[in-house]
Amino acid sequence: QVQLVESGGGLVQAGGSLKLSCAASGRTFSTYAMGWFRQAPGKEREVVAAISRSGATTYYADSGKDRFTISRDNAKNTVYLQMNSLKPEDTAVYYCAAGVRGLGVAAREYTYWGQGTQVTVAS
Repeated sequence: QVQLVESGGGLVQAGGSLKLSCAASGRTFSTYAMGWFRQAPGKEREVVAAISRSGATTYYADSGKDRFTISRDNAKNTVYLQMNSLKPEDTAVYYCAAGVRGLGVAAREYTYWGQGTQVTVAS
């Protein structure tokens, strides 16, 4: 079991940056691969980035490549998403997720989810 709480969202102008954090409860954080997903109104939830339990392997969707960086600090039970050069199309609710079967890119592969944090990029 793990509980996830996202923070760091907000309103930012196009071209700006935000750093999202996902704090996990419990002592088993390092057991889970972690992912960041986002969902805009009327659209399906989509993967943004994912990271293996050790942090050695990462994945980025094309939408965030070269702009976003996922990282984790297992000692702090926290995963981060640094977002640079934000665009209006990045506007969405961003969710942190934990997976028990390793790094995955589909939402269905993740077991635990945070409540989401809103990111709004103004044009």
